[in-house]
Amino acid sequence: MYINDNTAQKDSDAFRLPVLDRDFLLGDSMRGVRLQLEYAKVEERLRAWVVRSTIVVFGSARVLPRGSQHKAESTATLPPGAVPRAGDRSARWYEEARRFGRIASERGGALISRGGIRDNVIATGGGPGIMEAANRGASEANAPSIGFNIGLPVEQQPNAYSTPDLTFQFHYFAVRKLHFAMRANALVVFPGGFGTLDELFELLTLMQTHKMPPIPVVLVDQSYWTRVINFRTLVDEGMIAPADLDLFSYVENAEEAWQQLDYRFRESCHKRGIHLSFQAPMCAGALRTKD
Repeated sequence: MYINDNTAQKDSDAFRLPVLDRDFLLGDSMRGVRLQLEYAKVEERLRAWVVRSTIVVFGSARVLPRGSQHKAESTATLPPGAVPRAGDRSARWYEEARRFGRIASERGGALISRGGIRDNVIATGGGPGIMEAANRGASEANAPSIGFNIGLPVEQQPNAYSTPDLTFQFHYFAVRKLHFAMRANALVVFPGGFGTLDELFELLTLMQTHKMPPIPVVLVDQSYWTRVINFRTLVDEGMIAPADLDLFSYVENAEEAWQQLDYRFRESCHKRGIHLSFQAPMCAGALRTKD
């Protein structure tokens, strides 16, 4: 019997090009490919913008502009089930993060002040709260900034201040963490909860175990952090070495945070014998390319 109708063959899943086969691409066997795609897309875009280094800013999504009574002023929705944090300090933390985003962008090289390379570009988780504030400060300095968003059970919305061309969405936390770490010149951590603690300890562990070069880490608002984490007890109990306490320092506001980073940048450049003939943070950008 002769059959001249090949519709069934052309309509089969097997005949579909792999790149157009959604079920295949989202299957278990392609998980490694999906991880690679999440890495490669972001890497390609950051290279196109000549972003050599970043300053990562972490902090609570629940800290809103002017405090919790002004929830509508946030340009991104809170995470699922999150309640805005009450209290006057929330508004202060938001404004200090906003101020830091502007200071770092103006002084750190994000505006391409040298050699066509962007250094110390603000990078956040891309959502509301402290993340929005830091991206907002960079935007007010007319500098680009990065938003590394993550897909949540109810999708996280990007804030309106990260550069659209540098606003990404991840499915895998692991790839998102990699992009946070691989270009980071410094980490500035404002008060936050589980997510903030997770990212903070991730980078502290990488530095403690020499899986990444040491970078300055500053915790904003010492009274908050010393009540939340008793690092000294970890030393007293022999869980970490006394020298591990040197991995971070405390500051109280945006200007202090920048001055602390500037000091540590200069110290790092001096130890590596790099001549400080230009702005110190740019020196640290050069250091990243050697690690």
